[in-house]
Amino acid sequence: MKVIINADDFGYSNGVNYGIIDAYKNGILTSTTCLTNMPGFTHAIHLAKENPGLGIGIHLTLTCGKPLSKNSYSLADSDGNFRSLSHYDGKFYIDVDELYFEWKAQIEKFLSTQLIPTHLDSHHHVNNLEMVKPVFLKLASEYQLPIRNNLGDKNDYPEYKMVDYFEYHPENILNSIENIKEKYKAYEAIEIMCHPAYIDKFLRDHSSFVMPRIEELAFLTSDHAIKTFTTANGISLINYSEL
Repeated sequence: MKVIINADDFGYSNGVNYGIIDAYKNGILTSTTCLTNMPGFTHAIHLAKENPGLGIGIHLTLTCGKPLSKNSYSLADSDGNFRSLSHYDGKFYIDVDELYFEWKAQIEKFLSTQLIPTHLDSHHHVNNLEMVKPVFLKLASEYQLPIRNNLGDKNDYPEYKMVDYFEYHPENILNSIENIKEKYKAYEAIEIMCHPAYIDKFLRDHSSFVMPRIEELAFLTSDHAIKTFTTANGISLINYSEL
């Protein structure tokens, strides 16, 4: 079984970046996805270039920070920030052309670093919203990038490269190898999402998801994780470039 352990939010802040790098260097993390519009972006790219074995994709955002493109009126609030996730819980309107050009700008900013992205996913899984999904899939096709399989049945998207199963709950890493094999026995390749970080002031002040991040960092670097996710146990740790 091939397993991708992916950390969301690379580039959010320096504390998040350092946590992700430690989870890679000292634990079982293999992959991350980068926010290109957040204060930690430049720091993240510096760390990425120092750790070329870490797979790095692009974490497209519609709900965090500010747009990169100027004409994103339907995507931003009166202060120029992306709207919160709760805005999209009910009826909403966005200009899909504005979204396309905004997300294209986020991808192009990552490409400007000369790094090669491994895949695309999205912050808060907004790529799954009815109006958003076609834009997400169009960009994945345009840039020929694998995508996170949070869309449902893989067979419904045969033209896209993705894993067989997406795991939302990283605490499954704490299970015994027997339970892990049983849970995922039907799949050849899976992704386990996580959010490791060290807590810095920016993360504390701006995110609603803070304390669990240090817990995730702890179990990603634990002896249990390192001893469980091994080839001897039938698990190959990979990133999206090896899919």
